[in-house]
Amino acid sequence: MIKIGLVDDQKYDLEKLNITLENESHLKIVFSTNNAEEAYKLIKENNIDLLITDIEMPDLSGYELADFIRSYGLGIKVIFVTAQSGYAVHAFELDVLDYIMKPFSKERLLRGINRLQQKKDKVDKTKLILKNKSEIFLIDKKNIVYIERTNRTTTIFTKEENYSTYQTLNELEEELSGSHFIRAHRGFIINIHYVKNFSLYTKNSYTVSFQGTKNTAIITKANLDKLQDRFYN
Repeated sequence: MIKIGLVDDQKYDLEKLNITLENESHLKIVFSTNNAEEAYKLIKENNIDLLITDIEMPDLSGYELADFIRSYGLGIKVIFVTAQSGYAVHAFELDVLDYIMKPFSKERLLRGINRLQQKKDKVDKTKLILKNKSEIFLIDKKNIVYIERTNRTTTIFTKEENYSTYQTLNELEEELSGSHFIRAHRGFIINIHYVKNFSLYTKNSYTVSFQGTKNTAIITKANLDKLQDRFYN
């Protein structure tokens, strides 16, 4: 799934982008706005893979949005969709994914987006891509013991060290699907390879103890039943 943000100050062009992409099953439009300053805030607040933006806009240009993304190492790719042909050289100095001229066809836009899908497919599936405000970490999934969400912070506990991120458990769960991780509780994801034992905590939950650490997690009785059915039956 590629998560996308859209920004174009022209209402018609923004609607065209939405209509073109909204029914593509491998794409998710996270936000769509005709205000570049609002897009700047939404980029910081949301986890997206790709920003599709016009270049010339009032108050804040697409160039400035792309430069912000690059300067802060957010790991977001950018596609410029513009009526102006004279900006291409400078655009690629910003390492944009594609530069598409208006009016564009659906096939042309999807071809640009597919470049990102190809890049994502090449990423080592044994790695978890972890983002925070200023850095991106590639963490070996096999070294993750458990993940905990506390208030608005998510902490990944590994064999070597811990990492904090603004990414939610739902987002990380999607990245870890198909491996030996389960959503144990609304606040925890655990790696069953490190589980030592379960101890009754309340009527409907258990504490989880792990090898190599005194830290514990929580698993609900319902999720423990699912775990037993999935791995131990």
